Amino acid sequence: MKPAPLKLHTSLVLSALGVGAFLIAWEVLARSGVVPARLIPSPSAVPGAFIAEFQSGTWQRMVVASLSHYLTGLLLGTFLGVAAGAAAALWGWWDAFQAWVVRMLRPIPSIAWIPFAIIWFGVSEAAATFLIALTVFWINYYAAYSAVRGVDKDLIELGYAFGQGGLIPRLFKIILPGALPGILSGVRAGLGQGWMTVVAAELFGIAGLGMRMSDASGLLATHIVVLYMVTIAALYGVCDFLFMQVQQRVLAWQR
Repeated sequence: MKPAPLKLHTSLVLSALGVGAFLIAWEVLARSGVVPARLIPSPSAVPGAFIAEFQSGTWQRMVVASLSHYLTGLLLGTFLGVAAGAAAALWGWWDAFQAWVVRMLRPIPSIAWIPFAIIWFGVSEAAATFLIALTVFWINYYAAYSAVRGVDKDLIELGYAFGQGGLIPRLFKIILPGALPGILSGVRAGLGQGWMTVVAAELFGIAGLGMRMSDASGLLATHIVVLYMVTIAALYGVCDFLFMQVQQRVLAWQR
């Protein structure tokens, strides 16, 4: 027997209570002296760190720098991943031709490409963009591949019956609308994975949130590290919220 779904306001209140309980427990642990304050900074130290970083202009510069290569890598990886995944799903000969290349490259994590990114692009935003795009590419490749392959074959046959047998009309009037929910799910997953890669990409000296976190950890300024962790979480939350609004509008025809 499934539990009854919670009302929206009840769910929001419980979520807020959960966050509050987590922060209180964290504050108590940090102030208890059980663990040195340098290792676990208290949540109450974060607002002061934010004010100092904001007044110096450092926070704004780091956010803008990270957003620059994040958005570029996200757009590039999403477009190429969706295009490559859809192409593999549409044409069996192409799927077979590239299948083993995909199986060889897919298990390699993006951070393993850091040495090549530095060699090819230097310590630059282009290197970070490449790593982010690579991460996002694979997520969207498999999402688009599965979504296109999952389109109801009866719809495609119906399209043929109504004169939509050509590739372009079949693609844009039948296949992509049918696959769109799955494709957008992949895009949404890429939003979060892209932010994870941002930090890894910036740890070797590219300006951004990850570099600032690395510099602060070297000085044991853990309250600053936590500040930028919270910043990444907030930026992802904003990106995810905006994407959900777009997704609801794009898929409104399904209701």
